[in-house]
Amino acid sequence: MTDSVRMKAKADAFYALHHGAKAFIIPNPWDRGTARLLAHLGFKALATTSMGYAFSIGQRDNTLSRDQTFANAADLASATELPVSADLENGFGDSPEEVANTIRGTAATGIVGGSIEDSSGQPDAPIYDFSLAVERVEAAVAAAKSLPYKFTLTARCENYLHGRPDLDDTIKRLQAFEKAGADVLYAPGLRSREDIARLVSALKRPVNVVMGLSGVQLGLEELSAMGVKRISVGSSLTRAALGAFMRAAREMRDHGTFTYGADAAMPKEMTAIFREFEANR
Repeated sequence: MTDSVRMKAKADAFYALHHGAKAFIIPNPWDRGTARLLAHLGFKALATTSMGYAFSIGQRDNTLSRDQTFANAADLASATELPVSADLENGFGDSPEEVANTIRGTAATGIVGGSIEDSSGQPDAPIYDFSLAVERVEAAVAAAKSLPYKFTLTARCENYLHGRPDLDDTIKRLQAFEKAGADVLYAPGLRSREDIARLVSALKRPVNVVMGLSGVQLGLEELSAMGVKRISVGSSLTRAALGAFMRAAREMRDHGTFTYGADAAMPKEMTAIFREFEANR
């Protein structure tokens, strides 16, 4: 199978997942090892995490460059045969032209989808004005359509992550992004089951919901019954791993004990999983 045929197959499979009868979980690894572990466990697709990757290399969130993001996306896309979607933050530029450049630049990474946020990164005005936000999604859609495979574009409204818990404005923005051609709509940080249900009912295209954060906790079956199509977990897997690391390190420092080892992954299990990937490539 040629690379182009393989890419098209991955892209088509990823898009189809969003149009199945039930929701699917798309977990967020941060490196090749965690991508392979998730593939071994049977997940159907993966997504990068900008915060998780930044933390894993000792950087703050929102400090990754476009090149770093592309390198991580390419690394994860080549680690398994699963389709991978990338967290492209705000597209690494304010202008629609820069957003389009970011989408076009993904063609060389092996990923088959990505998300664009309407957050500006500016503390005094954290969310782009409505008209500019829509223009940025329109540019992303046009760039995605120029790629030689079906690129599943997710448009994100970041209101709730930036102190603007305005559901009406969030729905207005996502409806506009939907009209602009985004394939998936996403508003991280929604605070209640009722808000999620209202948002899903206001949109015609697939909705992504993030779980594993603080606040509302709903399971796969319940979210699927509400009409959600995709469930991501953001940086929560990275933070869970770092939480275990910090608890173990503090136990050693504060108590001089090592009981954390009882919950550690077993070397034989990890070796067997990674050997399987090596044998199949």
